[in-house]
Amino acid sequence: MVLPHRRELAEYPTGSRRLRILAMAVLASLIGSYEGQIAPVVPLLLDDLDMSLVTYGSVSAIALIAGAVAAMAGGRLTDIVGRVRLLVPLLLVTALMCYGMTLVTTPGQLLFARAALSVVDGMVMAASAPLVRDFSPRLGRAQAFAFWTWGPVGANFLAAAIAGATLPLFDGQWRSQFIIMGTVSLIVSLVIACNIADLSPQLRARIQQTEQRAVGQVRADRPPRSRDLFGHPVMWAHVVGISVWLVLYLTLSLFGQTMLAETFGLSAAAASSVMSGFWVLNLGTLIAVGRFSDRLQLRKPFIAIGTVIAVLMTAYFGVLMARDDVGVVHLLVAGALLGAGMGTAYAPWMANFSENTEDLDPRLQGTAWGVFSLLTRVVAVLVLFALPRVVAATDWSTWMLVALLCLVAFLPITLLFRGPWRRTTPPDAVAVPEREGEPR
Repeated sequence: MVLPHRRELAEYPTGSRRLRILAMAVLASLIGSYEGQIAPVVPLLLDDLDMSLVTYGSVSAIALIAGAVAAMAGGRLTDIVGRVRLLVPLLLVTALMCYGMTLVTTPGQLLFARAALSVVDGMVMAASAPLVRDFSPRLGRAQAFAFWTWGPVGANFLAAAIAGATLPLFDGQWRSQFIIMGTVSLIVSLVIACNIADLSPQLRARIQQTEQRAVGQVRADRPPRSRDLFGHPVMWAHVVGISVWLVLYLTLSLFGQTMLAETFGLSAAAASSVMSGFWVLNLGTLIAVGRFSDRLQLRKPFIAIGTVIAVLMTAYFGVLMARDDVGVVHLLVAGALLGAGMGTAYAPWMANFSENTEDLDPRLQGTAWGVFSLLTRVVAVLVLFALPRVVAATDWSTWMLVALLCLVAFLPITLLFRGPWRRTTPPDAVAVPEREGEPR
């Protein structure tokens, strides 16, 4: 009998079957990200383990360094052995690791637990992104990656919403969240294992040959080489650009609740409720804008417009931090608008990154997304090291100014991305590389 995680397709799926596999890839991204969520309980964790914010940042940064290396290795490995063979077993392992978090009683144990989880989670995320790409043609690429982004973004919302609703029920015990997390993750991982599938190596090779002919830039007589990606300036533009853009996203993802609690005096549950408003509108704009971006086959205008909105709302948050009369509803609305701006930019950027690197060599999508996973963790390490020290020396508003300047620096970099700024042909007339086996 062929186990579910060894299921391989000899023909490219269409219709509802392809959508079901895409849904499983999105669920894998969600669970892989949810299993690593800790932000909602950081204020409680600091008190219970008698840790300073600086110590917590150092512990998390070291753990993420291990995850960054694993993400890069996982991206290359998924091109070699297949996406699903790597993904499913690791999802089940990370679900069990969530239960292990309940045994943590010291900062040293926290370091060990977070490092182990970060290694496995890094490889999970590196496998799920190219799986989405495998089952999404370019005409629907932004929307497909918008759904994939429901993983890391949806995990933030899911963790914040569950914490806001259940922490009062468990008397503010942070371990309750990891029991819930482990149970939800284990059940969903089993559902994924029974329904997900991968392209066979032979089918993936035929698709690559079709893409090579369409793109016309890849030599079929030589194996894929990573230096073909890193030798091109568009790759470096994406690498540098998303690195600075992610500073604000990771600040909110890692320290959102802590920042709100310390700046505005909110409880852990109230801070999680405010952050859930940010994430829910972020999720909504990811899908809506992703669909519109695909409709117009435009990426760069949405990237720029969303980033400008995020710049304005980040500056407004800096103003609010200087006041002492800001209510929860005010914070909820401002945070939701910031989330909308970031969601507007993110899905089109992911589609643009996938298409730009695909044009360089479609055989290296796993490697490209491994680089993205590595970058995400490297920037997170820098945020975890720098943020607590900046906040300790000054205040949270100073760090938000740093994040604001990073967003502003991203805008001119978008000029180096490939792709049009305006549509010159009707959407139905846009020429895109097709995949063998896809309906025309």
